[in-house]
Amino acid sequence: MTKISSISAPGGSTLAKMAWRPDRWTIGALVTALLITGPIVAVFVIALAPSNGIWAHLSSTVLPHYIWTTILLMSGVGIGTLLIGTGTAWLVTMCRFPGRRFFEWALVLPLAVPAYVIAYVYTDILEFSGPIQDFLRGVFGWGNRQDYWFPEIRSLGGAVSMMTLVLYPYVYLLARAAFLEQSVCVLEVSRTLGKTPWQSFRQVAFPLARPAVIAGVSLVMMETLNDFGTVDYFAVATLTAGIYDVWLNMSSVSGAAQLATVMMTFVIVLIGMERLARRGRRFHHTGTKYSVLPDMQLSRPRAWLATLSCALPIVFGFLTPALVLADYSLDFYEETLAGDFLIYMRNSLALATISAGIAVMIGLFLAYAIRLRDTVVLRAAARVASIGYAVPGAVLAIGVMLPLTRLDHAINDTILSLTGFSTGLILSGTVFAMVLGYLVRFLALSFGTLEASLGKITANMDGASRTLGRGPASTLLRVHIPIMRSSVLTAAILVFVDVMKELPMTMLLRPFNFETLATYVHQYASDELLEESALGALSIVAAGIIPVIILSAAITRSRPGRR
Repeated sequence: MTKISSISAPGGSTLAKMAWRPDRWTIGALVTALLITGPIVAVFVIALAPSNGIWAHLSSTVLPHYIWTTILLMSGVGIGTLLIGTGTAWLVTMCRFPGRRFFEWALVLPLAVPAYVIAYVYTDILEFSGPIQDFLRGVFGWGNRQDYWFPEIRSLGGAVSMMTLVLYPYVYLLARAAFLEQSVCVLEVSRTLGKTPWQSFRQVAFPLARPAVIAGVSLVMMETLNDFGTVDYFAVATLTAGIYDVWLNMSSVSGAAQLATVMMTFVIVLIGMERLARRGRRFHHTGTKYSVLPDMQLSRPRAWLATLSCALPIVFGFLTPALVLADYSLDFYEETLAGDFLIYMRNSLALATISAGIAVMIGLFLAYAIRLRDTVVLRAAARVASIGYAVPGAVLAIGVMLPLTRLDHAINDTILSLTGFSTGLILSGTVFAMVLGYLVRFLALSFGTLEASLGKITANMDGASRTLGRGPASTLLRVHIPIMRSSVLTAAILVFVDVMKELPMTMLLRPFNFETLATYVHQYASDELLEESALGALSIVAAGIIPVIILSAAITRSRPGRR
């Protein structure tokens, strides 16, 4: 006999919740979670295989350098994004200065630019033969590098700068959302106690927003750990670069998997630090005063300093690379279009569309299964299925490729013994492997968006639909999806754009001679042909602008009492 317990639904009514019922929704959700987490588990299994001395060689030679460089890179980017993201979020939320309304959404624009794209642009501008150094030599009469000093862009410091410029919006978005949610009461009390605006920020507002800020910095560090294009182009030896070197140059999959487990240790530490920082830090606003936040009028010098502080990240993180790419695209569009650019565009659009569609369907299935059968088992399965977003793309590529390769060989051997016909590789090294990798990594985006949207629909809707004879599937299709249409579109756009930008996983999983815009731009830029690939890079940036504006608008509307 099935045990039934009664719980309160979000809409205030009471729903019967099944403690355990192996229906198609529950079984489907569990199977989906197992399939999605399979590649992550496979990495640890592969790492246990013999590596023919590769691991001993790595640990005694380059591994300490990989780890130390990775730590320095993550720390530098984390500190930089913390300062820029939190500072600009406080300014646009609490202060009044010229351009504030524009900066509210424009500060998110650098998020549309992949780190590897901005690295290519600034290398082209700042290298010895670039326009800036050429101008300086002409003005001061310098003949060669021995006559002057100029910072080297292709360095660890250059990588930190490039990633900081495009990743700070993660911290800005979450910090601004936290500041918008704060009650006016606590801020007014701090001012009545004689606190200056800076003291109110440091002693009241920032501690209240600390959990959100820490979450943003953790996301930044995970994105930094995942990056391949920037560190490869700048010759910065991180763990991600080491995985490519061991797998492709040393031909050791188990050695690459062992490096991947080290990267997973970084991920686990980051998640643990984020959880530990938030433990016991729960803040509740006891006041009901959620009026418009006070605009602190800055003096004229400070107001223009605030404008400059908000403008510089946009100028260097978005405007400069966009203008440079646009200029190159206009000059070389004929050569670009005469090549295979349209094929690469088609490949990227097809992959992104297919992956986004499947991710939305799976995310919606998991979210609705939890709504129907909100059990501990289902929630745990959904959370496990969403962990892929925290795992670097290079790690997931190993977990996807190796099991599919072994499955291909097993299928081929079986059919060959039965029919004498060889099937070859039908799963690994195909578009199927790429889509599977994208789903494992980006399912969290669609699931999180759709679960939040479903949670806003009152349970009375389900009851009314059931009384009209509609089953769960029909209720989802005819009632819920029309209501949450905008959230479904948002989830699809988020996955679509991330697939368009994804480089590490695409580099490892793509079929032979199969190029996307990301791999095409990386290949041409690595060959010092940025001008020819500028149109592709600009296309990636343009695709990323849409979700950036959607996210910014959603956060702006999030505060009760907003004008």
